[in-house]
Amino acid sequence: MKKTPSSPKSKSTQKLPTNTLEATSPTSPPVEEMSMASVTSDIETQSEDTSKPKKRGVPEGLWQRCPGCQAVIFRKQAEQLLGVCPECDYHWTISAKQRIDQVLDTGTFEEWDADLTSLDPLNFKDKKAYAERIISEQKRTGLRDAALTGAGMIRARRVAIGVTDSAFIMGSMGSVVGEKLTRLIERATAQDLPLIIISGSGGGARMHEGIYSLMQMAKTTAALAKFHEAGGLFISVLTNPTMGGVAASFASLGDLIFAEPQALVGFAGPRTIKATIRIDLPEGFQTSEFLLEHGFVDRIVPRNKLKLEIARSIDYCGK
Repeated sequence: MKKTPSSPKSKSTQKLPTNTLEATSPTSPPVEEMSMASVTSDIETQSEDTSKPKKRGVPEGLWQRCPGCQAVIFRKQAEQLLGVCPECDYHWTISAKQRIDQVLDTGTFEEWDADLTSLDPLNFKDKKAYAERIISEQKRTGLRDAALTGAGMIRARRVAIGVTDSAFIMGSMGSVVGEKLTRLIERATAQDLPLIIISGSGGGARMHEGIYSLMQMAKTTAALAKFHEAGGLFISVLTNPTMGGVAASFASLGDLIFAEPQALVGFAGPRTIKATIRIDLPEGFQTSEFLLEHGFVDRIVPRNKLKLEIARSIDYCGK
């Protein structure tokens, strides 16, 4: 019986190329090989991630450095102390809204003239147009301008209150700041309310508005003169910084003038004064402690006692 020789392997049974898609279409990209390689890479990466423990970083914003003593302070601790350093008692700058929350009874603040905003009468431009600067400052701070005014309760005593905020163009006094404070004073006169103004302005008159800004010093001062004639009580609180046209007008005209510890209070800076009068100035002559010794300030009040001190003063004055 004749043996049938084993037939050679047919082409159909021959070993196909590893990449069948490439064999059928030489111009096609190696899709299968790429996907398998990526899966292998992912598995290796996962195994590496599980073998090496991840480092846990410290979340941002938990700590902040004190500008006074340079100590690193736990932020929540500083907030509980109303923005005061637990190491050196340095009073940090806080916003106008935080001032309102700290001084007034919770939920009693009623804002006045919230819709006022500055115009650009001079078409002023430095690094950017004044109109653009106002818009950018409003977005950055959440304020319409550098003053927040209204009415509220301090330990169940209704008061008219205004706060200037140095975060908005250094708290400089433009036409809106002057107008809001003037309306505040006039309403306090009409409603026979104690008037509280907490100053935190380091910019003085706002140069972007020229003479319109300078007029606000006279306007607020005239309104305070009428308030005084009507027998009103005005408590002025000076914080760090209170400078320029603000210090030279309404901030210095309080029936009672309180100041926070170590607050910078004055008209011009020490170098400007020395260059003008050519006299060596006393050390710390623009601090609230120096001004207390020389009769310009009636009392230095720590931030955590300010609300109580204002309430006691209102009661003492019979308002």
